[in-house]
Amino acid sequence: QVLYLQTRGIQTRRRHLAASILLMAQAFKRFVPLADRILVQKLKAEAKSAGGVLLPDSAKQEINQAKVLAIGLGRRNPKGEMIPMSTKVGDTVVIPRYGGTEIKLGDEEYLIYRDEDIVGIINEE
Repeated sequence: QVLYLQTRGIQTRRRHLAASILLMAQAFKRFVPLADRILVQKLKAEAKSAGGVLLPDSAKQEINQAKVLAIGLGRRNPKGEMIPMSTKVGDTVVIPRYGGTEIKLGDEEYLIYRDEDIVGIINEE
């Protein structure tokens, strides 16, 4: 019976995750970044401490990492040649603490940065 409840809970979480991914995909499909702009969504702070204690919103530290959701084509140099973007969709990037343009699509909040404003890319190990 416990196994059934755990399995049912996992299935429910998967359905909720799939629904939120679908809504997010529909929301940012409507927005296409121009030139060297990047659409990102900040990663959420952990709700638990290292010891497993649930943290209130006021105690959570702001995370300066985001997931790249969409990128523009890039910008051109003075000769007219296209300068490629340094990030790609799906990258986890480090963003500056301040700056960026906030945009709300659906119920989700996103940020728009220029390619040169991105501090770095975090490689998954």
